[in-house]
Amino acid sequence: MEYTFTLKYQLCASDCDHDRLLERLGAAGCDDALVGVGQVRRIALAFTRESASAETAVLSALADVKRAIPGASLIEATPDFVGLTDVAELLGVSRQNMRKLMVNNASFPVPIHDGNVAIWHLADVFAWLAWKGGYQLEQTMVAVARAAKQVNLAKGVGQLAPEMRREAQALFT
Repeated sequence: MEYTFTLKYQLCASDCDHDRLLERLGAAGCDDALVGVGQVRRIALAFTRESASAETAVLSALADVKRAIPGASLIEATPDFVGLTDVAELLGVSRQNMRKLMVNNASFPVPIHDGNVAIWHLADVFAWLAWKGGYQLEQTMVAVARAAKQVNLAKGVGQLAPEMRREAQALFT
């Protein structure tokens, strides 16, 4: 199957020659990615990767980028962090429809950030919509959202100090 996702990275100062980066990425197997370099010391790779599973597609892309740009730091794998407007666009419904679903259903997923704009993991919203029924969900996108969530969670846990990681694992498992 074909899976579409984006990996966003922070580059180190020595990796800002875009032509050289493109050559290295192509040589490392990232020739299935559209590369964006619009921000200073940032790069986004929009992959369309053929693989047996979304997890394999995302993990192989991460490994390819690591080989090409070992000093780059992953910022985020997408699609993952979304607001109601994002979900509405993906489903082809209005934002008001999504807001109504959220407000009127106590079982709607809890946001991972609740401020002026609430943010959810897309995989959690998709799982809830599948449970609720009545929405056509593209299964490759659902699988990619699950894989992106796992990558972002693993990245977050990896940033914890070892003692904090042990404490957090004990509290949340």
